[in-house]
Amino acid sequence: QVQLVESGGGLVQPGDSLRLSCAASGLMFSYYAMGWFRHSPGKEREFVAAISRGGGDRKYIDTVKGRFTISRDNDRKTVYLQMDSLRAEDTAVYYCAAKRTILSVGAITREDEYSYWGQGTQVTVSS
Repeated sequence: QVQLVESGGGLVQPGDSLRLSCAASGLMFSYYAMGWFRHSPGKEREFVAAISRGGGDRKYIDTVKGRFTISRDNDRKTVYLQMDSLRAEDTAVYYCAAKRTILSVGAITREDEYSYWGQGTQVTVSS
């Protein structure tokens, strides 16, 4: 059974940093492209960042470029989202997602392409 478990969320002030983790089990992690999405009240869930199965391709939504970094450790079966210079508008529930791909496929930004999802972790940025 595939499980994705996010952790690392919390309440921080504007300008602070957080690192989210998503631990995967029940799948061959190195075969999967991974993504982070977020959902804020009153908005649709949106793409945040994605990384290819080998880590060589990474994509970000424009509003987080230069502030967020996605990375992965295939030995630990974990994907990370380092979030720096957090803003109030980053407040959301953050979800990780997984999609099995072939090696030549890059990072995936479309939500409907992902097969597996975690339960989410709350990030609140407030002074």
